[in-house]
Amino acid sequence: MLDSIYIGMSGLSSFSKGLSNISGNVANLNTPGFKGSQLEFLDLFYRYQYSGSNQHNSSHASGSGVEAGASYVKFTQGEFRQTGNDLNVAIDGNGFFILNKEGKTFYTRSGQFAFDSSGFLTAREDGARVAGVVGGRTTEINISGRRSNPALATSAIKFDDTLSVNSTDFDVANITAFDSLGKQHTFTLELINDSANVPGRWTFELLEGATQVATGEIRYNGSGEAVAGFESTTFTYAPSGGANSTQITLDFSDSDYLSASSSTLKVRTQDGHAAGFLTKTSIDTDGFLNLSYSNGQSVRGGQLALASFSDLTALQAQGGNRFIVFGETGRSTISAPGGFATGRLLAGGIELSNVNLAQEFSELIIVQRAYQASSQVISAANEMIQQLGEIRGRR
Repeated sequence: MLDSIYIGMSGLSSFSKGLSNISGNVANLNTPGFKGSQLEFLDLFYRYQYSGSNQHNSSHASGSGVEAGASYVKFTQGEFRQTGNDLNVAIDGNGFFILNKEGKTFYTRSGQFAFDSSGFLTAREDGARVAGVVGGRTTEINISGRRSNPALATSAIKFDDTLSVNSTDFDVANITAFDSLGKQHTFTLELINDSANVPGRWTFELLEGATQVATGEIRYNGSGEAVAGFESTTFTYAPSGGANSTQITLDFSDSDYLSASSSTLKVRTQDGHAAGFLTKTSIDTDGFLNLSYSNGQSVRGGQLALASFSDLTALQAQGGNRFIVFGETGRSTISAPGGFATGRLLAGGIELSNVNLAQEFSELIIVQRAYQASSQVISAANEMIQQLGEIRGRR
């Protein structure tokens, strides 16, 4: 009966560890990217008693209890929750974000990032730097040199829509262009229909206020399309105020000359802009950093790196939603999101914990009952020993 007490104690010890495992899972129910763990239980060695002279006769097997074995992490997918933070991102599928801190490499499913004072993309909780990928190699993501967007002088102004054969003249007003210092200038294009002299020909004059800055002509064929060699004009623009001279091309190749009720020629694009400062940073579904500026420009920055593992058991939890590689089998493959064996990204949100509360409560009931049963075994064995002692005492 003494062995029954020890067996019951093994149950108390093991199920206490099971309760600790459940407690850890439940406590991290709201931890972004948390991966719950499962504790394994193992039966202890057996003793055999044989009724005959050899081991082929019937026998009695007696187990020696239970022990808590290893726990393993369940890397199932957690649900996605939108947070509205442009630097939050979640992985849908396999893969881990890569973090570097104090010379150590960590892997995580928690994509809550921010920029530090030096411009590095970091994990929000402790400033570990987030790894990017360039040509299959990891690199740091930094925006310190991109907090402003320099001015760009206009080099091309493109027009589209129609000049009507019924129009004798037409003006395109409020044409915007920028000089090398980012200062905005406004032009007016005055066009004259000269088809009476040369079929399909329009002459024009470009004015800044009352100052003429360029002249030229456009010619259209019988189908109303701009004729090669007469579809654009390039001129040198020398603005006042210390800006450098620039070459600007007026491009009419996408315009036409048709029998329309009126002319509708307009500016489609111009490629210059003023200087701007950084107003917004976000991460897209391809893992690229997108930088938006006050001048309306957007620039793509670095791309997040993801690591994938053929053997997830090689990852060892370190706390803080992080894992390290443990053992020789934990070799990783580095790629961009959506690449080899990695998942795609979901922008503007986080991956929730994969803890299933209903399952954990079910496990809790089982562990509690098992603990209670083990304690009852110890109590029963103790009472039987006590009764045996009382019998011996009455002799």
